[in-house]
Amino acid sequence: MENENNYLLVNKAAWNSKTAVHINSDFYDMPSFLKGKSSLNSIELELLGDVKGKKILHLQCHFGQDTLSLARMGAIVTGVDLSDKAIEKAQELSETLNIAGRFICCDVYSLPEHLDEEFDIVFTSYGTIGWLPDMEKWASIVSRYLKPKGQFIFADFHPVVWMFDDAFTDIAYSYFNKQTIFETIAGSYTDNDADISTDIISWNHSIADVLSNLLKKGLQLKEFKEYDYSPYDCLEGMEEFETGKFRIKKMGNKIPMVYALRAEKTYE
Repeated sequence: MENENNYLLVNKAAWNSKTAVHINSDFYDMPSFLKGKSSLNSIELELLGDVKGKKILHLQCHFGQDTLSLARMGAIVTGVDLSDKAIEKAQELSETLNIAGRFICCDVYSLPEHLDEEFDIVFTSYGTIGWLPDMEKWASIVSRYLKPKGQFIFADFHPVVWMFDDAFTDIAYSYFNKQTIFETIAGSYTDNDADISTDIISWNHSIADVLSNLLKKGLQLKEFKEYDYSPYDCLEGMEEFETGKFRIKKMGNKIPMVYALRAEKTYE
């Protein structure tokens, strides 16, 4: 496995491999999306509110379903992702559906080399920050791209989830960012049996690591929520206890699965 200094190359290769699998998966349900179904969930929609006419920057957008769902709601969207294969697909979807969207291929930290604008909303969701080693640099990017009084909308899996091994049998990782995590993953969260194997490099980030750095960079927390379910069936041993709501079956409602927040930029 390559060392952590090569994390961008390692993870870009992983997401390029995953993109081909994800596009055709039931998880992303492309036929329904092409027919007009939104890929956004109630968790983030409640925080986003009315986005019509708003300029939105979507960080780590994968192949653009959420970005284009925001555009369908009337937003002016820009999506950013590390994977060139994902960005190619996002641009293709934008053209196929005749939905305006701008897509930029780069890692989050280097975005200022590619984009010099401010936005009404910066948005990122589900499985994003674990690919980034430094939350202070991340929060700087979020703040850099927000207009004064602009809103940051964020939803992600709760850091408690990432403490467990894949089978949710033992505590395998620290809640805190104590180590770089090197793994080789067979399949993907869309299909454990998918015929791919990818090396990945990731980091765990505590809620304090996220919030303290956003506050340090001039954002004020306006809403914070935790949920005992995931909107996605993407982890081992999950069950759907209500339509569109999943938990680790043997854990029931005993652990948090997702958290979400809305923060406002109050100063530079």
